Amino acid sequence: MVLTCPVAMGRTTRQDVSSELSRRGLLRAGVLLALGGAAAPLAGCGLLDRDGQPPQPDPLAPLLNESLQLAAGLRATVDVHPDLADRLLPLAESHEAHAAELARLTGVATAPATPTVSPSGSPTAGPTDRSAAMAALRESERVGRESALQACAAAPAERVALLGSVAAARATHVEALR
Repeated sequence: MVLTCPVAMGRTTRQDVSSELSRRGLLRAGVLLALGGAAAPLAGCGLLDRDGQPPQPDPLAPLLNESLQLAAGLRATVDVHPDLADRLLPLAESHEAHAAELARLTGVATAPATPTVSPSGSPTAGPTDRSAAMAALRESERVGRESALQACAAAPAERVALLGSVAAARATHVEALR
């Protein structure tokens, strides 16, 4: 390192020192400048913010959870009505694929959804009457289609393709469950 300013050496009177920098003073200034320069980028990244506000959840999180719940509902119905497996399992797999892609897009780790739990504490597997089960699944898909359409309309351009695909799949599922 080359110092280009005069450095006082061996002078102890105040009159002589006031016009020149000492090595100690120069080192202090350098350290402060280095620390200030290192901390400046951190101030803009939110590391030093003390707002105490947690980050907002991604607006697609409800759609992700809904996809997992729809898949779990379809699988629970298959558990009660195994003869519907050929018809319902592809729909459940479609929801699981959408959930995986939504999780990738939002950066959220997901676990497979489990069937909802009744107030008694036992898992609800869906209605035992086949037509009631299909009607409940159709209604769930219809509600899911509406929420996917709303999310698609409100989404930024880079998310519209996926959300349009989710909405179209859910509309198809409503028809497939008739």
